[in-house]
Amino acid sequence: MTREYPERPIAGVGAVILDGNRVLLVERGQAPLKGEWSLPGGALELGETLEEGIRREVLEETGLVVEPLAVVEVLDRIARDAEGRVQYHYVLVDFLCRVTGGDLACATDAADVRWATLADLAAVAPFTVAVIQKAFEMAQSQR
Repeated sequence: MTREYPERPIAGVGAVILDGNRVLLVERGQAPLKGEWSLPGGALELGETLEEGIRREVLEETGLVVEPLAVVEVLDRIARDAEGRVQYHYVLVDFLCRVTGGDLACATDAADVRWATLADLAAVAPFTVAVIQKAFEMAQSQR
């Protein structure tokens, strides 16, 4: 199935990886968010569970091994073209994750990777900032 102008929504996963007061961000290297800072993640592969998908995507994009701890949010990401046609439609499941291994390095379709504080999120999409804030609240309540 093509990602651009798909016949149906595509299931995807995102990882909210926290380190103290910081969150891990990747700069997208491909459409639809090319050049934008976002959470590590991507589309599920056929036969892959949500947790397998998030582990694979994070490893591919960041070099880190993670353990998914809890679902933070489930949301639609729909982008329409100038004529109003659906150009991209993802149903995303974002997980709070903790790092269990690996070495941080930019890889595959990520153009860059970095740790950011909440004050550094001005260039991040508002829906992503809301997910990150919710994950920080979840993490604090688990302490």
